[in-house]
Amino acid sequence: MIVLGIESSCDETAASVVDGNRVLSDVVSSQVDVHKIYGGVVPELASRNHIVSVAPVIETALKEANTSLSDLDGIVATSGPGLLGSLVIGLQAAKTLSYATQLPFVGVNHLRGHLLAARIQDETDTPIPEFPYMALLASGGHTGVYHVRDWNDIECLGETRDDAAGEAFDKVAKLLGLGYPGGPVIDRMAATEGDEISFPQALRQKKSYEFSFSGVKTAVAQHVHAIDGAPGESEMFAIVRGFQKSVVEILVRKVVLAARQKQVSRVVLAGGVAANSGLRAHAAEICTQNDLTLFAPPRKRCTDNASMIAYAGLLSLQAGERSGFDISPKANWPL
Repeated sequence: MIVLGIESSCDETAASVVDGNRVLSDVVSSQVDVHKIYGGVVPELASRNHIVSVAPVIETALKEANTSLSDLDGIVATSGPGLLGSLVIGLQAAKTLSYATQLPFVGVNHLRGHLLAARIQDETDTPIPEFPYMALLASGGHTGVYHVRDWNDIECLGETRDDAAGEAFDKVAKLLGLGYPGGPVIDRMAATEGDEISFPQALRQKKSYEFSFSGVKTAVAQHVHAIDGAPGESEMFAIVRGFQKSVVEILVRKVVLAARQKQVSRVVLAGGVAANSGLRAHAAEICTQNDLTLFAPPRKRCTDNASMIAYAGLLSLQAGERSGFDISPKANWPL
């Protein structure tokens, strides 16, 4: 089954063609340069740029897949959660193509796409996780632990009470004057050798799967405020190393706790923060210590992309699911 997927939940306009769990094309148009001067995503600007980019991105995805609309078996698009103005662009594009071609259409939950991304076969034939598995989904808008029993049987065991992990990275980077997006630059700085500042880990001892990152963000702000003047280079690196360590350790601690308590032997990393090298390395170490098998998709499948949406939608279409043209975008859509 060959499916075209469209993703526009935030500031990435993406389209992908998949055949089963094989990716034929995966095109992403980034808006980072548009939003970085504001230190974060501006929803109105994101929507306007999706309007400009969506048609060329779809055309490029079809061309790179050596596929035409007549070769497709279905069309899917992210319908939530996300920014409403952004979602409506990709969703309307998919509806229009479905109406014009009479191909079946289905709206896809963005979180389901992330949680299934590790099951997409990449170019290196990396092993993919069998069901069930425990997944850590950490991104700019979402952070939670999910028990994935099957593609359509997913239970959220715990989420963040406040900031998402990726949101905390961006806010700390902005506080330190490191620019936007904050995750990649913090990851690069934290990978260097040197001293680190110790920051708190909220809910560390609590036997739950919940997170809280507002405390560590506040602790960084208080530390910076207490310094007489702007942090020097060595102090800046020490702050970044300590902040990333605090976030990474609690993320891994919670998903490993869930895997052990639910007696699940496989752990999957998902979402944009799963591209963080510190998280991937620490997760690999702790999973090995606990006899758990770790699966981390390629970094390009961690950040927002359309291949994960196309694959998740393909499974829905194969199961006979269809969405009507009256489907609306959802800012919030829990699994």
